[in-house]
Amino acid sequence: MQLKPEPRKQYVADPSRYDGRMPYRRCGRSGLCLSALSLGFWWNFGEDETFASCHERVTYAFDHGITTFDLANNYGPPFGAAEEMMGRIISRSMHTHRREMVITSKAGHDMWEGPCGDGSSRKMLMTSIDDSLTRMGIDYVDIFYSHRYDGVTPVEETMQALVDIVRAGKALYVGLSKYPADKLAEALSYLREARTPCIVYQDKSNMLVNNLTDERRVLLESYGVGYTAFSPLQQGLLTDKYLNGIPDYSRAANGKHLSHTDITPELVAKLKKLDAIAADRNQSLAQMAVAWLLDEPMTASVIIGPRTMEQLSTLLPAVSDTRFSNDEKEAINTILNT
Repeated sequence: MQLKPEPRKQYVADPSRYDGRMPYRRCGRSGLCLSALSLGFWWNFGEDETFASCHERVTYAFDHGITTFDLANNYGPPFGAAEEMMGRIISRSMHTHRREMVITSKAGHDMWEGPCGDGSSRKMLMTSIDDSLTRMGIDYVDIFYSHRYDGVTPVEETMQALVDIVRAGKALYVGLSKYPADKLAEALSYLREARTPCIVYQDKSNMLVNNLTDERRVLLESYGVGYTAFSPLQQGLLTDKYLNGIPDYSRAANGKHLSHTDITPELVAKLKKLDAIAADRNQSLAQMAVAWLLDEPMTASVIIGPRTMEQLSTLLPAVSDTRFSNDEKEAINTILNT
């Protein structure tokens, strides 16, 4: 008699698996602790979202242990709208919790019209921090990032602006984002000599794209800098959304940050294999993708950008199991490298 194969275990996202104990991780060698998950405001908290929806996600995240909120001057849409939304939420119900919140912002990308509205100049950063504080209605941000190296502005000009922002009390700590390794080394050295060391570096990292290169890793470790990862789900690719085609409501269908051509048969085959490993771990693919980043000791926080309450609530359990066995790591790396 031929036995029927046992059906693969299907994981059903269950927020009840999250027991409310959000881990907090020290950011590099600093004294600042970040929640293992940060709530990212990128393009999901702008004027095309209702206040009620944004308020619900932010307060739900905070009530479930997320104390780190990742913003930038040009998050929206339109530019600045995400910070304005955060300001409204703080004013409405979170102003008494400011001491418990780690609020970050950034400047360096296109923000306003004219020659000074883009890039990493002192003019851009000094103007941006004042504008960001005004939009959010707060006195300081906990971390202020140089959002990028613009390829033109001398590194020492950008770094001195960050130093002066901290010395003026407008930010408590300095962060850097998306810097080439050689410029990162130059920036870290300048900030250390200025006695305002960078405590955190932010870049894109996920199972499909990882910008935490060996060269950057060595630099960050030598300077005691923590790491925060954005885009853990690679615009939704690392979810179950595309395992059986391209849904009408998806980003790939609408051409928003993804296209049909991104969903190749080879990619789908990889995603299905990863999904099988996630199911064996009793996780969704999205949860495993977040947990994979949190297994990295250098990672202080992973930035998630849920567009809905369902997405937010089903990502929370990812922090409950962030350890991978050697066999799991080997299997996952084999899938990713083929």
